Amino acid sequence: MNLSTLFAIALERTPDKLALEFADPDQPGAVERYTYRELYAAVDRWAGAFQRLGLQKGDRIAFFLGNRPEFVIAYLAVIRIGGVMVPVNLRYRKREINHILHDCTAKILLTEAAQQPVLDELEQEDLAAVERVLLVDEAQSWLDDAAEPSPVLVQGEELALIMYTSGTTGRSKGAMITHNNVLATVTGLLSAWAWDREDVILLPLPLFHTHGLMVGLHCALAAGATTRLRPKFDLGETLDVLGSGGATLFFAVPTIYFRLVETIRGMDPRPDFSRMRLFCSGSAPLPAETHTEFEQLTGLRILERYGMTETGMNFSNPYAGPRIAGTVGTALPGVFGRIVDGQNNPVQPGTEGELLVRGSNVFDGYWRDPEKTAASFSTDAEGIRWFHTGDLARQDPETGYVTLLGRRHELIISGGFNIYPREIEEMLCAFAGVVEAAVVGMPHPEWGEVPAAYLVCNGSVDEEALVVYCRAQLASFKLPRQFRYVQELPRNAMGKVQKHLLPR
Repeated sequence: MNLSTLFAIALERTPDKLALEFADPDQPGAVERYTYRELYAAVDRWAGAFQRLGLQKGDRIAFFLGNRPEFVIAYLAVIRIGGVMVPVNLRYRKREINHILHDCTAKILLTEAAQQPVLDELEQEDLAAVERVLLVDEAQSWLDDAAEPSPVLVQGEELALIMYTSGTTGRSKGAMITHNNVLATVTGLLSAWAWDREDVILLPLPLFHTHGLMVGLHCALAAGATTRLRPKFDLGETLDVLGSGGATLFFAVPTIYFRLVETIRGMDPRPDFSRMRLFCSGSAPLPAETHTEFEQLTGLRILERYGMTETGMNFSNPYAGPRIAGTVGTALPGVFGRIVDGQNNPVQPGTEGELLVRGSNVFDGYWRDPEKTAASFSTDAEGIRWFHTGDLARQDPETGYVTLLGRRHELIISGGFNIYPREIEEMLCAFAGVVEAAVVGMPHPEWGEVPAAYLVCNGSVDEEALVVYCRAQLASFKLPRQFRYVQELPRNAMGKVQKHLLPR
């Protein structure tokens, strides 16, 4: 089985059901809608056009596109004919785009007129690996002569995607994602979150990221549900859609939930989310305060989960069961996890260590980087291969729920003691006036490194009172030695804080 055969189930069962709706809040009234029959008719045309333009099985095609119907159609067409889609983050610029296009040797770059200012920055050498640059705005010119696509045998173990990591510790690496990897994540989530063909998901998350593509779009297509795709998050429109019963599912990053809480707090009456059956948060840790207040305001508990570009989804709080703030729950169907010490020995529940995972969802390795691939996996005494997530974690001895403590490379070691930044960040965010916090290690001549905190505040903060508060909450070696006040924390497109970009 491959992804095309999975997605074709909805076409067979409910061809006239609404599959995709696209609306831009900045263009009222301009709405595009596709039934499953109409969607896959368009997919056939695009697949035939790609073949006529020379795209063959295994060729890479880079997508530098925002959320729009053509992204969905072109992607489904590419995997239909055995091509490999390479999504490119729209925040990337010359250096990063050049690296990805050359690294994956993309045959085609599919983009749009809206990205022309960025494309104008690229020089001929940046595009040297690309045979064609295609604008979806001009698609009609190369779709007119498209014939029916020729059948291509695509095996489950073959590549569907190369997804580049955010590159916080160096140049981004291309994770090789097979059809089977995606199938494992999707089928696990369909079961774990009780997806149904009557579901409607409001999806403003970018499709170039695993959260929007793997968790949102893939699951909706496989369930035969309806995707209400948006080019970006719009606060007013989101509240209108969710409050009017226009969706049953909403997936977002913590930054979006923070903005929703801030707004709902001041609304009277508050929006009615009674038709919503699932709010899900991921891509970055959700502060416990946001989780708790959202429930107080709406009566609904957010479900937190945990995944990675390289693995799809790994852990989730239960759909039918306690959703504990600050945890990512337990392993999803078909996923296995263990927490190990520095010698890769499993630790007892309640003990901190690095989280390792394995399962059919785990990627094959990094594109053209065997050394990094080898360094990212280890084999246990039974000969079983495990992927090192780089995330520090602890499992609760009673519930089995896993709590993430931060990235391994962000661990602060001060005088031989391990300090987990997330613990300090959550404590700081509970102090009046502190909106967000990021804790990093700063070099120290005696202790090696000590914690320093970057704070985003709502008005002025009494630093003396903050220091007293910290001393009452934390061991002395965990106390931030510096407080630095910033207007905002640097983030990537999914709202994850980029600590390496903080001024030092």
